[in-house]
This record gives sequence, structure tokens and C-alpha cells, in this order.
Amino acid sequence: MAKKSKESRIQIILECTEHKQSGMPGTSRYISTKNRKNTPARLELKKYNPILKRYTIHKEIK
Repeated sequence: MAKKSKESRIQIILECTEHKQSGMPGTSRYISTKNRKNTPARLELKKYNPILKRYTIHKEIK
């Protein structure tokens, strides 16, 4: 019987860094998945922030 390996694809939450620093109410968050084996570091992606109405950098949290 083979061992069960950990899931390589995990779910992550991306949160806007500029919105957090501006002090405006609300947050811009996206849910995505990443391969743990290929990208062990935290992700940083440019995503659209509907509150600021422009593309901003979203970083992985948790």
C-alpha cells in the first residue's frame, strides 16, 4: 500500500497591499491556487482592485 502524499496544489488568498496602507474601508481579496512544489515562496500578483479602480500588487496572506 502506497503512502498518501500531501496535496501539491493548495488554495491561497491574495490581498491588496496598497489598499491596506491607504486606510480606506474595505479590502480587495482574491482566492487562487498554487503548486506548493513549484512555488514554495509567497506569491505576488498584479490584480484589479475595484475600490481603487486600478491594478495593484496583491500578496499572499496566511
